[in-house]
Amino acid sequence: MKNKNPVKVTKERRDEMISEIQKYFSKEMDEEIGNLAAGMILDFIMEKLAPEFYNQGVYDSHKYLHDAAEDLLAIQK
Repeated sequence: MKNKNPVKVTKERRDEMISEIQKYFSKEMDEEIGNLAAGMILDFIMEKLAPEFYNQGVYDSHKYLHDAAEDLLAIQK
């Protein structure tokens, strides 16, 4: 079976993220959700949304490096 999730996190970090989702639901929505539901929400975010954030980070890094290279060329004598 192919892993659909391109984002890799350690089990410890995954557990922390699940806990954060549970805290969010408890505080903001006044609703308790279990580990399974929070894990499914995390899987959805990591599969469907995280690649967009990653791609934006890559784009922003590229733009920054491009602009920095242009600045470097400006100091030519």
